[in-house]
Order: sequence, then structure tokens, then C-alpha cells
Amino acid sequence: MATTDSREPSVVLVTCPTCDHSVPQNRGSRRIICPKCGNFYDRDSAVDELRQIRRVNREKRTSNEIKDRDEDKDKSGGTLSSIANFFQNLGPSRKVKPAASQPRSDSQTSSHLSESSSKGSNTELPPINHSQTPSGKQTPSYNVNGPLSPRAADKEKSAGKGDNQRVNTWAQQGDTHISQITASTNNNKLVYPVRTKTAEQLKEDVLLAKECGNWKVVQDFYATTFESFLEINATFKRDPSKEYKTIEEPGLKFELVHIVFEVLQKLPQEIQKVVLKSVINSLLKDKRPHTKDDLRAYLVLLQNPQFENFSTYVIFAHLLRQVAALTDHDHHFLVHWMKGLKKQVFQKIIKRLQNFISIRLFPPKPQDLPPMVKCTWWIPSATKVLALFNAANNLTSPTTVQYTDFYNPMLDHLDLMAEYYTWQNPSSCAGFSFCQYPFILSINAKRTILQRDSEQQMIIMARRSLVAKVQRRQMPDVGMLFLNLTVRRSHLVSDSLNEIARKQHDLKKKLKVTFAGEPGLDMGGLTKEWFLLLVRQIFHSDYGMFTHDKRASVHWFSSAQCESYQEFNLVGVLMGLAVYNSIILDIHFPPCCFKKLLSPAVVPYNNPQAMVGVTTMSIEDLKTVQPDVAKGLQDLLEYDGDVEDDFGLSFQVSVTEFGVMKTIDLKPNGSNIPVNNDNRKEYVQLYVDWILNKSIYHQFQAFYHGFHSVCASNALIMLRPQEVEMLVCGNPILDMNELRKVTTYDGYSPQDQVVKNFWEVVLSLSNELQKRLLLFTTGSDRIPVGGMAEMTFKITRVGGTDLLPMSHTCFNMLVLPAYKNKKTMKLKLIHAIQNAEGFGLE
Repeated sequence: MATTDSREPSVVLVTCPTCDHSVPQNRGSRRIICPKCGNFYDRDSAVDELRQIRRVNREKRTSNEIKDRDEDKDKSGGTLSSIANFFQNLGPSRKVKPAASQPRSDSQTSSHLSESSSKGSNTELPPINHSQTPSGKQTPSYNVNGPLSPRAADKEKSAGKGDNQRVNTWAQQGDTHISQITASTNNNKLVYPVRTKTAEQLKEDVLLAKECGNWKVVQDFYATTFESFLEINATFKRDPSKEYKTIEEPGLKFELVHIVFEVLQKLPQEIQKVVLKSVINSLLKDKRPHTKDDLRAYLVLLQNPQFENFSTYVIFAHLLRQVAALTDHDHHFLVHWMKGLKKQVFQKIIKRLQNFISIRLFPPKPQDLPPMVKCTWWIPSATKVLALFNAANNLTSPTTVQYTDFYNPMLDHLDLMAEYYTWQNPSSCAGFSFCQYPFILSINAKRTILQRDSEQQMIIMARRSLVAKVQRRQMPDVGMLFLNLTVRRSHLVSDSLNEIARKQHDLKKKLKVTFAGEPGLDMGGLTKEWFLLLVRQIFHSDYGMFTHDKRASVHWFSSAQCESYQEFNLVGVLMGLAVYNSIILDIHFPPCCFKKLLSPAVVPYNNPQAMVGVTTMSIEDLKTVQPDVAKGLQDLLEYDGDVEDDFGLSFQVSVTEFGVMKTIDLKPNGSNIPVNNDNRKEYVQLYVDWILNKSIYHQFQAFYHGFHSVCASNALIMLRPQEVEMLVCGNPILDMNELRKVTTYDGYSPQDQVVKNFWEVVLSLSNELQKRLLLFTTGSDRIPVGGMAEMTFKITRVGGTDLLPMSHTCFNMLVLPAYKNKKTMKLKLIHAIQNAEGFGLE
């Protein structure tokens, strides 16, 4: 539809009837596809116009056919290089024989097609028209869109063809595994073409084709298989007579799909081009409303390895657009069917989609792809399809692939804050944002967004402090720009609590710590030491706030009731400050703790009574907290005997608090309800919920609000629980060879024997001692999220071989004497790192 005025301007405004997106275009030209959503403006007129374009192109090709064929062979992309231009025509790939033409005999047709195939010039699909059967009778072609119309059925009936089926037989040299095609008109029930080709038979056909040089049988199979969604289902559906309308069973021969595509990659370019043309035909057919067969066909086409080549991206984009535009109901089926894909296939599709997004964003050869302004719907479509695979991956336990496989590191080079603001302000910045699909953003990208968002909040808080100073006519000072904490080592916890309570409004400022009575200037080292010492004291078993399970090697909240939960709030504030100030903490919480920390990810606004930190827990979560208790509950679930008589349990749980045994009902009147074979699942679920949610609710509530008082940001919505753990605790996997690559030297050089001895000693140490060395020199035993490359590490020379190694944690500096031999160095180094504590300034 176009908007014009009486003066008929040369430029008109064209509006898409699907998404209402308007674009200007010159009068007289006709736009076919919307650049925003990829849908057709006017399908009928578009097809008519494109047929006219192809007719003109055929006339032009007549005089230059041989020349064009030679030029195509010389191009770097082979025959696939013209696929992008071909798809722009968006028309049927078959050439229909004029009605006046006389049909060829079987031998003539076979000879003609074999000759064309051997020359490599015939890349069109073989025509399906009225041809001769071996008996000499003519058979009609079939309609891939469904049953014949009543009028057509009457014609066939009068012609002696029968009223229940139509039969199409290839006129060419026979592929014996392509059987008859039938469609029933009774009750509008579609009867699929019979396709019995097996993987072994396909491999035999390929071997014979290589020996004789005639690829016609193989080409016919591939051309037919992908020419319509009906044919795709006929070939790959396990039992065409079944509908397979459940989410558990797609009914596909996945092994055959794998073999067909594996063989396709090794076939001649002419056959590969024929397949792409057939795929185009399939995508062009109108399939609304969509059936389960269409969903099966989409699932098959997404596995096509041809879409790894960017010369096929125009076709791939249209496939992705159609999949992305499916209804939520159809997506629900697809997601569950995707779970059935093998890990290798699953990974390949994810990589294919990631490469598609990366190349569209940063094309190595921009001229080989359509301009970005004409295909803005490409990336959103691909990302939405990738989201379906991410959803399928999350439904499996354990997951098919790691969640990090969905990261696209190329997105780290985008303007991430622009993406974030677009996501946060949809009214003023309407458009697609990768933040809508956070699974695709790497932990580095999310950390960048979180830190920059925190910096903006820090600036706002500092600006407010400055305005308040000016309003009170006080002299501004540098200290007002920071969260300054002054604590005594002897009263570390109480002083920290008091300081944080007094300065709640400054928590979003940059943190600086001063130890009372010590002359240290905080350049980062004092802050790190404050975190380490405070965490070490709070998490000590004698302090009573947390319990420690030796088997799981994690801390958990003590269920003992307290008069005040302020100290749990302090731990939450510590974790938030660590994230805000890029400090890594040596805290060992189980994964479910971070899941609770994001439940919800945004604190309910102005509602202190809202439930927070409560989420659905399973026995798998309990295994990470109390593995022995979880094993007992698992044994109860799997017990074959009489649970009530043999266990004698009721819906109660017993706990010990300060040496006193207490019994608590898991449900009303739980003491009088025995646990039996019928209700044991309920008992286990209530038990798990009590340990991980109810018994520690007030403790975790204070912890939750402490963390969010510092880190409250919509950016948290994008984070997974595992990613929050990484941001707080860092990466525990060490690689000292990577640390060696980023090390600088003062007084030494990498070629000095002392330096070589040092690294030989370090690499020979156990993982525990390597962590102690890292803690000794940097103040943390873990590495940043981005790896060792984000660290700075310096080795400085000092005289006196009798001295122990020393460190300056604020500079990540190791002061190393020039020990004479490796044995002495190892003894001195181990002695230093095992007996170091405190900043050491007196």
C-alpha cells in the first residue's frame, strides 16, 4: 500500500501490511519483501513480476549460455555463488513444458536428462508432468499441497484414473526406491508419497554414481526429497500413517537425516545447488495454518550443513524467519522435539546460528551480503531460533551442552550499553536488543554492563553528595566521592557492621578501606585484605553463622534462630560490594544459594513484606548442600518394601540448636501423619523445602536484601545463578602458564636462571599451594572472570638470599630474592605462603 498526493512525487511511502513498517521508494518500482520483518508486501503481484523477470533473464541467457557457464565455474564460490541472486527471484525452480509440446518417450526423456546432468548445465529440478508409465499409460502429476479439487478428481475419474488416488511416476531413469505418490480425497485425509530409500541404499547409489559418472539417480532423490514439506515428511517420517502429535515424539528418522546431509556435503556442486533450489520451493509454499508436518520439516532443514556457507545465508535467513514467526504453540512442540537431537548435531546447529549472527554483524566481505538496511530482520530471527535451542537445552538434565556454548564472544565488541539502554527503554528506543536474549551474551559482556551500570550509579551518588555539600555551604573534599570505611583489626566484624549501617546511602560509591592505627594507603590491597579477613572470620565454624559440610565443601546458613539477622545482611553487602568493586571473594556457597539470590532478580518495589529468596528446590539441590541427607531421602524414594512399617517416619523433622533437640512439623498435624509408599514423594519434597527455604528464611532474607542494597540493577535479570557465582567468587581453575605470560619483571628478565627456577617450582606445586601463592601475592586465590589475561603480576628483585619472599597485594607484586638454587627457592617460597596473614605494615 502506498501514500501519494495529487502532484505525484517521485518518491512514495510503502507500508508493510504485516508489521506496519514504512520505507520510501522510487515511483514505478515495486518492493516485494519488507526489510524489517521479511514478509511479502503483495505475494501474488510479486510472483507475477518475478516470473516476468525470469522470462526476460532466460531470453538474455540464450545467446550467452556457454559464456555464462564458463564464467560461473571460474568464480570462487562455484555454482553456490549465484544462490543469493536466485533467491531474490523467489519463484518456482521448475520449467514447465508448454502444453503444445509433445511428451517424450521414456528413453528420450532419460537420455535427455542424463546428457544434461553429465554436462552439468541442468540445475533445474526434473519436471513432474504427464509422462508415460512402462505400460504406456499416461499418469497425471500430483499436487504437493494436498488432495485434488473436486473438479480435478472428476476429470481423473472420467479419464479412467480412479477417484481415490493419483499416481506420478518418474519418466526418467528409475530410482527403484522412489515409489508411487498417492493422495486420498476421502475425508480430506492426505496419503503421503511412499519413500523407502534407506541410508545404505543411498550410499550404494553414490558409489555407483562415482563409478559411472552419472549422478542422475542421486540428484533425483535429493531434488524430490526437499522440493516440499510433504516430501520431507515422506522421506524422514518414521511412519507416515501416524500423526505424531505429542511433544515427546517427533517421529523422525534422525539417523537417516544425518546420513542424507553427511552425504550431501561430498556431492558435486550441481546437486548441492539443486537441493538449495528445492529448499527454496519448500519455503515459498504457503503453509498457514502450520501443521506438525511443517514443524518436522523445519527441524530437518535446520540441520542442513549447506547453511554453513555464507553464500547461502539469504535462503537460511528466510528459513529462520519462518521458524521464528511460528506460534507459541508450535514453538512449544519444536523445543521439546529439539531435546531429542544428538549432542553433536545440537552443537553444530548452535554454531551455525552463531556464525550467521557474527557474519551478519561483522561481514568479512560486505559486498557478498545484502545491505543491512534491507535485512534488519535477519539477526532477530536467528536469535529467536537460537532461543528455542536454549530453551530445549534448559529442559534436559543434565543439559545437552554447556550454557557457555550459547555465548557469542563477537557481541563483546558491540556498544553493549546501547543494547542495554534499548532494552531498558522500549518506548523511546524501540527495536531489537541482545539483552532481550541474555543467554547469548558472554559473562564478560554481562559484567561490562553490570559494572558500567554500577559506575553510572556511583557517579549519581557522588553527584548527590556534592550537591548536598554545596547546599550546606560546606567545603567539598575528595573523600565524599568514596565509600570510606575505617575499621579496627581487633573488632573487624562489629566495626564493619557499624560503618556500613551508618553509610547505607554511600554503598554505591567506590570502596576504600583504612585499618585504624595503620599508615597504609589503600590502592586496592587494603580493600582486598578487608574482604579476605572479614569473610574468613564470619565463615569460621566457631562464629555460628554458617555450617560447613566436608563432603560437599560448601557453607550453608545456620537454621538457629537469632535476635538480629544484621550480620547476614552484612555478608550480602560484602558480596554486593565485591561485584561492584571487581573484588573476588573466597566464598564457597552451593549453586542453589545463587539461584535463591536471583529469586526474584529485582527486589519487589516498596514492599518489605514480599517473599524473597524462595524458589523450588529438588533433591538434586540438596545433594550440593547436605549430600548425606540427600542420599537418605533418595533411598527412601527407591525403597521397595513397606515404608511405613520399616521406617516408622512421620511428617516431622528433628534439628539440634545449641545442643537442644527440636521437632518441627512439615505440615499441619504432621506428627500424626505416617510416611508411606503413597505419600513419600510429598514428604521428601517438604523435607527439602524446609532445609533449603523455610528453616533459613529470615537469615536468607537479610542476606538477600544486603546483596541487592548494593547490586540492585535490572542487569541482574540477565544473569544466570552460575554467572553470579563467577562474578562474586571468580574462576577457581588456575593455569600458572597463563599467569607466566602476563608477568612483568623488575630487576629480572625472563631468561634469568632465578626466574626459570621460580616457574619450575611454581608449576611443580600442588593446586592447593598454587592457590596459596596466588592469595599471598594478589589477595585472592581465584582468577578474574576473563582469565589470567585480565591480571597484572610483577616479580621484583631484592638483595639478601636469607630473606623470605615478600608481597605487595595492592600491586600484585612478589618481591623475590635471587636464591642460588631451586631447592632453596622452593623451601623459602612454601614457608612464606603458608605463614602469611595481614597486610604486614606496622
